Amino acid sequence: MGDIRSRLLKQADDSRDRVIGFLGDLVRAQRQGEAAVQALVSARMADIGCTIEDLTYDPTGIVLKDEFASELVINAGERVSVIGRYGGAGGGRSLLMFAHPDGEPVARTEEWTHDPFAAEIDAGRMYGWGVADDLMGVAAGVSALDVIAATKTRLKGEVIMASTPSKRHARGITAVLNNGYGADAALYLHPAESGAGLGEIKALSSGQLIFRIRVTGRRPDTTEPGHATFAHLAVNPIDKAVVLHQALTAFGEARAERVHHPVLDAAVGRSTNVMVSGIQCGFERSLTQLSPVCELGGALSYPPSEKLLDVRAEAEAAIKAAIAVDPWMKDNPPEVIWLSGVSGTEIKTDHPLYRTVSSAITEVTGTEPSVNPMHTSSDIRVPLVQKGIPTVGIGSLSGNLAQNGLLDEWVDVADFVNLVKATAVIIAEWCTSA
Repeated sequence: MGDIRSRLLKQADDSRDRVIGFLGDLVRAQRQGEAAVQALVSARMADIGCTIEDLTYDPTGIVLKDEFASELVINAGERVSVIGRYGGAGGGRSLLMFAHPDGEPVARTEEWTHDPFAAEIDAGRMYGWGVADDLMGVAAGVSALDVIAATKTRLKGEVIMASTPSKRHARGITAVLNNGYGADAALYLHPAESGAGLGEIKALSSGQLIFRIRVTGRRPDTTEPGHATFAHLAVNPIDKAVVLHQALTAFGEARAERVHHPVLDAAVGRSTNVMVSGIQCGFERSLTQLSPVCELGGALSYPPSEKLLDVRAEAEAAIKAAIAVDPWMKDNPPEVIWLSGVSGTEIKTDHPLYRTVSSAITEVTGTEPSVNPMHTSSDIRVPLVQKGIPTVGIGSLSGNLAQNGLLDEWVDVADFVNLVKATAVIIAEWCTSA
């Protein structure tokens, strides 16, 4: 592999402008939308020599295993995944690479200090809408195949590159898997939001449940516009929401005492959390009137060692127990709405896929990466949970992601080029071995 690696790294350096230029083209295409991005991806993969296949699907019709999402949180409508197949000679391991071309809804662009659709490079960073999340991943996978093709590296196993929607439960990679595309391993190309770039590998993803609880109260029996005088005759739903908040907090603390995962415990001091992140009540009305409804919601994280349905049942039991001892809620039970849930996954550091990826990054950067276990609900879970395909994730240094409500999203150009190099080496090593 030594000679092959050397050729790949030299080719990536020689084609640096082409590699960076393709990422910039994708950023500029964002102005016209997702279809324009996918058209560029399709054209470049065809130019490389891939067989191109478009997969049209409806996210609401995708069959899921150990995962769910309410239609309240899914964007309905047909989506298109662009899939490039780069054939191998046979007898080697296959690899599925995937990344998503869709970004956050465009907003607040007038507050950016760089044109969000110009792919400006300033002080070693490329700025642009969706450049990190996840045009970087799409461009890296396609460009790595470009490097493989340019060096005429002979692969034994097939490589599949899928540019497939992901945001807002688009479920693109699940659609790809459910339509017969598979491989011996998968690589998710996506930035590490921690800021470590290629210094880490996503090899563990916690499971997550997202919920809302709708609590009803009783307004005072009066026609007066002000309720403060009558407040003692009402049932304030805020008081009941507080009861549930306290019950959920206690439930979360009890779980943290007994549920442990060594990697998560070492990284952050605990392996599971229940977080109430929002309570909404009353502000849409006059503050002199009591609202009849209060909603609270949040998320529950849990380690890969636990099953989604077991954790959900445990949470439901804790909520029901709190309701049962409250006279009002017992007769007027709150509505519990489970918005979405995903399973956790983990690939051990002695797995052949992890070793291959770690070795390639070390070769390119000179530094051995570590495991990032802190990205809950990462799409690395999908191939493993849905089809049993081991998966890890890597990405280049980036920041100010729009999904975090920030401005001037960027990717470090040098780390992006290193990502392309590492991905090409991963392809060559994985797909030339039996």
